[in-house]
Amino acid sequence: MSAPKLPARAGRLRPPCIPALAASAVMLLVAGCGVGDGPPAPAPPAAAQTETASELPSASPAASTSPGSGSSPRPSPTSEALQLPRGGTRVFPRYRLVGYAGLTGSPPLGRLGIGTLDARMDELEKRAEPYAKRREVLPVMELIATIVQGEPGRDGRYRTRASDATIARYLKQARAHKALLLLNIQPGRAPFLEEVKAYDRWLAEPDVGLALDPEWAMGPNQVPGRAFGRTTGAVIDDVARHVSGIVAKNDLPEKVVVYHQLTLGIVGHEQKLRERKGVVLVKSIDGIGSRANKEATYRRVNSSTPDFVRPGFKVFYEEDSEAGPLMTPKQVLALDPVPDYVMYE
Repeated sequence: MSAPKLPARAGRLRPPCIPALAASAVMLLVAGCGVGDGPPAPAPPAAAQTETASELPSASPAASTSPGSGSSPRPSPTSEALQLPRGGTRVFPRYRLVGYAGLTGSPPLGRLGIGTLDARMDELEKRAEPYAKRREVLPVMELIATIVQGEPGRDGRYRTRASDATIARYLKQARAHKALLLLNIQPGRAPFLEEVKAYDRWLAEPDVGLALDPEWAMGPNQVPGRAFGRTTGAVIDDVARHVSGIVAKNDLPEKVVVYHQLTLGIVGHEQKLRERKGVVLVKSIDGIGSRANKEATYRRVNSSTPDFVRPGFKVFYEEDSEAGPLMTPKQVLALDPVPDYVMYE
């Protein structure tokens, strides 16, 4: 069976494509991968400080546990340790989340890859101002922590993980801006829950949540870029139940768990999702192209969303601009339902 193709982006079909991991350096070589219709091609730079899963220390759920690498201690929480970065313990309806995704030094992975983290967060706060309509804005840094790869690696999982030092650096910057840090998971062949548990020490912090990228969740015989990933409501619910346990154990404020979705087929059987105490589920819809196409995708993919799952919407700086001007905050806020999370990538 041939690899599935994504819907037309900016009005034209393009084949899936993913880079392969170079053996001589921590960089990715992109072969035949133009402005593709496949999933965005991750390209972690040498400076990204990634490690293979087998090199990482085992995760611990205890908030007091220091990073296993020993090279970069976690920044200490603020004095409001058991509150959200801008106060309180409940995310909605007080806040609207507005975020940037990416990895420093790798522009193809998102806005956070351009320039310095501090500059991007200053920019994000200005970008988020128009979204403070009957809500307070809570900025979000969505760090791509588990990064899908084009080669299997030593454990055959087709992914690498960011180092503790990298996560600590992002968390320090998030706290400087009173922002949430979400760890984005592109699991390759690894189960989502396995990847999430690798970050338990970070999830025990009051201001760290998750974002799941099921388009990169491969089956046991699938290779990223040759197949288009998917997951199920039951798998996402397993993650939510696990995170709920971390919240209860550490007496934490609510945690955000986002799952990104481009088409209806990427997440099956959403009716298996359940409300989990201490967990706020957000479904971020990743339609690409013109305003009309993005709005149509938003309506279509939202048709399967359970009532308790909060709506999210993604704006792509490059892909969307190929089809016309980016949607304005006023246009985004005119969507029905109004997004609780707006992500710029």
